[in-house]
Amino acid sequence: MTEPTGEAVSPARPPRHRQLVALLGLDEGWQRITLMALLVVLLTLFIIPRGHFLVPSYDPGEVARRDVKSPRDLLIPDEELTAQKRTEAEVAVRILYDFDPKTGPAIAGRTAEVLDFIRNEHGRGTPAAALRTQLENSFGVRLGEADLRALAQLAAAPGTKEWLAGLIDRIYRVKVVSNLTMLERDRAAGIVYRNVENQKERAADPEETVAGPNELQQLVREEFRKAQLGTGQTRALSALLTNLLRPSISYNQNETELRRHKAREAVQPVLIQVKKGEIIVREGDRVTPGQAGKLAALRAQGSRGMLISRVVGLMLSSFVLLFMIHRYGQRNIRKYRPQKLDLLFLAGTLLGMVVILKLGSFVATAMASAFPYIEPAAYYYVLPFAAAAMAVRIVLNSEVALIFSVVFAMLVGFLFGNSFELALFALLSSLAGAHWVRQLTERTSMFRAGGRLALFNAVAILGVHLVGGQEFDIGLLFELGFGLCGGLIAATLVSGIIPLVETAFRYTTNLKLVELANMNNPLLRELMIQAPGTYHHSIIVGNLAEAAAETIGANPLLARVAAYYHDIGKAKKPLYFIENVGGGENKHDKLSPSMSALILMSHLKDGVEMAKEHRLGGILVDIIHEHHGTSLMKFFYDRAKQREEREVDEHDYRYPGPKPQTREAAVIMLADAVEAASRTLTDPTPARIQGMVQKIINNIFIDGQLDECELTLKDLHNIAKSFNRVLGGIFHQRIDYPEPVSKERGDKGAKKNGEDRDRKPAEEGEAAQAPAKKRRAEDLKRLGMS
Repeated sequence: MTEPTGEAVSPARPPRHRQLVALLGLDEGWQRITLMALLVVLLTLFIIPRGHFLVPSYDPGEVARRDVKSPRDLLIPDEELTAQKRTEAEVAVRILYDFDPKTGPAIAGRTAEVLDFIRNEHGRGTPAAALRTQLENSFGVRLGEADLRALAQLAAAPGTKEWLAGLIDRIYRVKVVSNLTMLERDRAAGIVYRNVENQKERAADPEETVAGPNELQQLVREEFRKAQLGTGQTRALSALLTNLLRPSISYNQNETELRRHKAREAVQPVLIQVKKGEIIVREGDRVTPGQAGKLAALRAQGSRGMLISRVVGLMLSSFVLLFMIHRYGQRNIRKYRPQKLDLLFLAGTLLGMVVILKLGSFVATAMASAFPYIEPAAYYYVLPFAAAAMAVRIVLNSEVALIFSVVFAMLVGFLFGNSFELALFALLSSLAGAHWVRQLTERTSMFRAGGRLALFNAVAILGVHLVGGQEFDIGLLFELGFGLCGGLIAATLVSGIIPLVETAFRYTTNLKLVELANMNNPLLRELMIQAPGTYHHSIIVGNLAEAAAETIGANPLLARVAAYYHDIGKAKKPLYFIENVGGGENKHDKLSPSMSALILMSHLKDGVEMAKEHRLGGILVDIIHEHHGTSLMKFFYDRAKQREEREVDEHDYRYPGPKPQTREAAVIMLADAVEAASRTLTDPTPARIQGMVQKIINNIFIDGQLDECELTLKDLHNIAKSFNRVLGGIFHQRIDYPEPVSKERGDKGAKKNGEDRDRKPAEEGEAAQAPAKKRRAEDLKRLGMS
């Protein structure tokens, strides 16, 4: 025998939904596939940015939140070593200085030109001011008047130009540079001279003499001293040479930088080989600069194409998982029959739970940064992993909760970086949570289930800890504490969302049924006032149905509550139903059989409308529809055949149906017929009760009313036994109590005459029972049992 399911069945699809589906032109199979595909896309969007599919980014010194393995054999560039090699290549490039060997002769020729110009212009009598202007414009030489006169005298003297040419030649036998200090610094790093005439290069000799501006002036003064020139001539020649002398070597910055850039680019990246499966960084370790570089390189190699392939792989794997496990459940698990609204609820629950876990992982990461002495993974156990499975078990059934738990656990593994430990914990916690809410009959029971789940979480965490081969340390205590909190948080979360689910999806859960079982419900109070006979009948049917449902493993709470409301439609026209008439006039005596049949059928339609108006839930609406099935109103059918000459269509005297679809609806049909028939028994002995019960069940079974539910012959046998037991308690025999003493004294005279005013003769009693027997026989005809 299976345990009571306590499941809530989704209601029929509303008209708006039917219109939308018709507009889209999708059949039921494609609707489910479309929903799966949409769910897979949304799950991928949430899983990819956090899971194992993207390499995490860590700065040196951070604590790694999970192990990172190389997905394949890789050659990862060592950026640090490569940069070092490139810097060395740059430094190895010698600094280029351009050397012009014609600098001395060019200056000597320029000097001769200036002297000739001064001599010629002075001979023409050109004014000094005009001569100075012409010199500056033509040669870039600025001289004073005294210097011009002294140079004019030197220019007129024979051999002056030759002597100056020799002097300049001797000076430029050494290389001349404009910034000797910079050259000395560069020469320490390495200098190469390039001859600008033939483009030949040679390395600079460290011992080679190079003159700077100061050294050049000193050489000129030394030559002037040797020539024994006068003061005026020395000053004039110094002024002239100062304007004309220039460096013979110069630093070529552009070419040097270009050569260094080429040398840097010529250095190939230094590669480090990483084998497939090699641990780059372990969870809990501080990331070194080298590990951070490897992770950065691994992310860089994870190109967009690789990311797309991983996204497609996750989507394909998730879709295959959802499709195959759904298909397997439909084909192999009897009670796995989710409707479209159920699938929508499951998809929303799964997606919502993934979002909660993702946000929780972010919070856990932040907490790990604030409290580094607690491992980041320890915070994960405070997350309500079991909440989704608990909600599914309360709303649907245990079979759906089992399949949901398996899918959810695998997605948890994806979400947390292919973590086997968390996937195992999520599966165990989900199954345990679903188990302890299987017969939830009051909202406070949720917290008892949460307490049990908290203790189970602690045991499961200990097992996962041992499976991972980890040591017993302070971290285990934190994990156990977080696991205890996680169980309580899951119960609190489910307790809060179940009312929202009941409202949004119009489910009728066990918790909702407990509320509807309150006899102060407006519908039940209206039924009690308007139709007291029907009210009493519903209470007895509830007792019968509850006992029978418990016997066969159905939902006893659903059976009892549905029985309370199965005839609420009779409150609209109570006097047309025999249990509310009493000894009054039977209104059907004045109606045609077809009209009477229509009135009896109307209590189903009225009951459905009242149930929807008061939002009793889809499962109760369905049971109100189904509790008569398509059974025949035999009393009115026989009367119609007697009164009418034409052939009577039996279909007009059958209830519209549908037939019971669930075991609970079938149990209520049987209990309804048995309770009504029990009122016709004149002497309800156990044998007569048993025969009456068996006869009614056989008739309903033969009529095919149980063809569409899952009752077995064994279930019918157990239902009959439970009916016999309950009816035996209702119709038990009582002892004949003695009359009061005062009454005996008052009737003493009558007894003396052999009369008993309160006790009629047996003949009179039998005569009085004759009409009652006749009425009961008519009632049996109405039930189709005569």
